[in-house]
Amino acid sequence: MVLLRALAVITLLVITAAAQDPTCLIPPIVQSLDPANIADFSDKAPGIQKLLTAALALTKKNLGYQYGSSDPAQGGMDCSGTVYFLLRQAGLKDVPRSSDEQFTWTEKAGTFHGVQDDALTAPSFASLQSGDLLFWTGTYAIERQVPVTHVMIYLGKAKSDGLQLMVGSSDGRTYRGEKCFGVSVFDFCLPAKESKSRFIGYARIPGLSLGN
Repeated sequence: MVLLRALAVITLLVITAAAQDPTCLIPPIVQSLDPANIADFSDKAPGIQKLLTAALALTKKNLGYQYGSSDPAQGGMDCSGTVYFLLRQAGLKDVPRSSDEQFTWTEKAGTFHGVQDDALTAPSFASLQSGDLLFWTGTYAIERQVPVTHVMIYLGKAKSDGLQLMVGSSDGRTYRGEKCFGVSVFDFCLPAKESKSRFIGYARIPGLSLGN
C-alpha cells in the first residue's frame, strides 16, 4: 500500500512537471473500451466501425500526451496528432495536422455544425453521430488566426448506461470522473460556464469512406 501511494505521488509529480513543459511527454493514465461496449456499434456504417475500432485499439497502446507528436512510436501524441494519425490510417491523405486547420478543413467541406448551446440535449446536437470530429476553443493560450485549440473523435454512447464518450489525446480530461492523460477514452461533456474553454461544434469527416 505504501509503495502504491509512493508511485502515485511520483506519477503526479512527473505529470505536473511535464504540464509545465509542453515538449515533455506526460506519462499515460488511460482508459479503453471494446467496440462492442458502444451502443448500436454493429449498426454503424462500416467505415465508421473501422475508424472507431482503430481509435480504440490505439487507446490500448498505453500512449502518453506528447505535444507536437502524431507518431505513436514517440510514446505519446497530442490531440490533433491523434486525429491526424487515425485519419491518415483510414486513407485520407489531405487531412491537415493541427486542430485549427482540421476545423477549417471541415468548414470548407460544409460538414461543420456550429453549437452555441450549453447542454448535450439541445437540438443543435441532434445531428451528432459516432465518428464526428469535436472542436473546442480556448483550451490553452495560443495565438492562431482561427482560435480552435482542441479536437477529439465522438465515439457515441456507452451501451451500459448511455454516457456520451469521445476518443483522442488529452493532458487531463476525464473518463467517468477520473482524470486521464494521453491517448484514451474520455467523457464527452461541455465546459463549465466559468471555464475559459468553449465547445464550438462538430463535423463529419470530409472524404471518409463509409462503405468499407
